[in-house]
Amino acid sequence: MTSEKTRGRAGVVVVSTQAATDASLDRTGPTIAAWFRERGFTVAEPTIVPDGGAIAETVTAELLADARVVVTTGGTGVTPTDRTPEAVAPLIDLELPGLVEEIRRRGLAGAGPTALLTRGVAGIAGGRTLVLTLPGSRGGVADGLAVLDGVLDHVLAQLHGAGHAPRSAS
Repeated sequence: MTSEKTRGRAGVVVVSTQAATDASLDRTGPTIAAWFRERGFTVAEPTIVPDGGAIAETVTAELLADARVVVTTGGTGVTPTDRTPEAVAPLIDLELPGLVEEIRRRGLAGAGPTALLTRGVAGIAGGRTLVLTLPGSRGGVADGLAVLDGVLDHVLAQLHGAGHAPRSAS
């Protein structure tokens, strides 16, 4: 545990009908929460909602609780109840499609063609919170966190007044 000041709040929302009935079945939410904690964020245990459930309301609650980042996992596929992108997209004011494109590209290299079926969204909500929807698979979450790791500090600096970080001379 670090004694440094927290970097702010992060929210984790798991969208899974199975995990909603038995939290021990959640294999991705704790991974995302631990990832945020390792980077100095304050994060509660993941909130679990069933597929097609109160996804928008749960993400909105995270936004109202001043989360700097909200990541969902699950509900981005093509089953009849996979509706996370449809629930989250209306909350986003500024889309960042490149994040989802890169996650999908990495998934294609690892998991193969089924990665093309993920329908995630990413962007800024309320002018201050980065929101990202990840697949419910462990591989999809690993790919998503690897992509997020490369841009998170820059995005948060821009959102919270730091503007563009100067490049160091090579």
